[in-house]
Amino acid sequence: MMHRWLHLRLTAPLLAFGGVAVDQVGPTRDFPSASALTGLLANALGLRREDWQAHQTLQDRLIFGAVNARQGRRLTDNQNAKLEANDRGWTTWGSPDQRAGASYDSPHRRRRDYLADHDCHVVLRLADDAAPDLDHLAAALDRPARPLFLGRKPCLPSGPLLQGLLTADTVRAALTATGQTGDALWPAEEGSGTMTELADLRIWRNGYHAGSRRVGLGRTT
Repeated sequence: MMHRWLHLRLTAPLLAFGGVAVDQVGPTRDFPSASALTGLLANALGLRREDWQAHQTLQDRLIFGAVNARQGRRLTDNQNAKLEANDRGWTTWGSPDQRAGASYDSPHRRRRDYLADHDCHVVLRLADDAAPDLDHLAAALDRPARPLFLGRKPCLPSGPLLQGLLTADTVRAALTATGQTGDALWPAEEGSGTMTELADLRIWRNGYHAGSRRVGLGRTT
């Protein structure tokens, strides 16, 4: 069966696709995660954080693949901040964050990884005809409700994300139709390639990342 696919180009001077974070270290993968694409589309649609059911439904319907037309160079940003007892930090859970304990002479440290000059092409569709449909997503990406960023707020895209619509029967065929050659990722259900378990799902009700799915890794030709 032939399907329509959105073709997105995710490229920026710096971007971050996330990964399994441990302590203060924020890594990045070479390909966008299902949760990252869900957040990107939800932001374009104007969904709010408390619209968790809409986020979850969107993630559950998402079928996608990605190919790296240009592999970016990894760059690590080490952040050190001196936080005093009365300093407060912005959070997403509704109350300011603050330091605890007596170690105020020690800085607050974070490490964040980025990809510099990375060029990733994504093809995606939705599993059913419920709302929003593919045309609705295309319109939102063309005129997003809010500014879009690629992983972290400083990571502004180099140009429009939407590159058009494609017609193909499978994810791999849609990736080939982009005309890009490189390392690629697709759903395991399409077979071939190197199969691996990828932890890239989010439980949007509580805001935690949990769950994994099987994907195939290989190259487009």
